[in-house]
Amino acid sequence: MQIFQKFFLLVALLYVMGCSSTGNLGMVTKSSADPLKLIKSSQNFEEIGPAKGEVCRYFLLAIIPWGESDMGKAIDDALAKSGGDALVNVSVTSNLYGFIPFYNVFSYTCTTVQGIAIKFS
Repeated sequence: MQIFQKFFLLVALLYVMGCSSTGNLGMVTKSSADPLKLIKSSQNFEEIGPAKGEVCRYFLLAIIPWGESDMGKAIDDALAKSGGDALVNVSVTSNLYGFIPFYNVFSYTCTTVQGIAIKFS
């Protein structure tokens, strides 16, 4: 029975494979904002709270993509949900998921951004 369980676990792991990478940033703003102007003007801000945004890009037959998975879109998603102007203490994670027997049939990649949303006065 133990051999069957180990074999089943190995097969399950082979079917759903993925990789992940994570990075940290100090502060990011909306893609439409001018960060140099914000820094030079020394604007006051209020902390709104935790914010999270995620965007995904899908691939069919390894050549037909749809969706977006870039960091800028994930930041805009997080700020739109929270109503903030910028994120501080930001963590960015990118994940790639593929299904081994069908890897070239369907796969997707997602970018997730988490941080503390702030609103400039």
